[in-house]
Amino acid sequence: MAMNTLEDLLIHELKDLYDAEHQVKKALPKMAKAASSDELRARFEEHLTQTEAQIERLQAVFAALGEKPSRETCKGMKGLLEEGDKVLEEEMSDTVRDAALIAAAQRVEHYEIAGYGTARTFAYLIGNAEAAQMLQTTLDEEEHTDKTLTQLANDINQQAAA
Repeated sequence: MAMNTLEDLLIHELKDLYDAEHQVKKALPKMAKAASSDELRARFEEHLTQTEAQIERLQAVFAALGEKPSRETCKGMKGLLEEGDKVLEEEMSDTVRDAALIAAAQRVEHYEIAGYGTARTFAYLIGNAEAAQMLQTTLDEEEHTDKTLTQLANDINQQAAA
């Protein structure tokens, strides 16, 4: 697809995000299962539900742009999740594994925050306030998840250090 306009670039970014969210949806149950902290497991399970809603919201963004939802392989997310998988294969204590899971999850969140912030700005600049607002909603959710993970990390990292 030629990207001659900002709208073309936005659609490219949306396809990337759509694929990224599907990858995250597949990875979260594995992360939840690997967590020893009940609270961390609950956050991963909660984020799975949120991710499913974000996928639906992306479908609505595509519709607001007159496009059909489609995916373009998100190599960045693929790499982040592969790194997270490697952590799960390592021998480590439960609390250290939880700390590693949080670190991997925050890398994912930061990647999503960058993607949604960019897409939101593009939607705003092309004059599609509806799409921009939906993308802002997801951006707010991703930022909230990151803050929640940071709060969990404060306790879990202290336990892992002990």
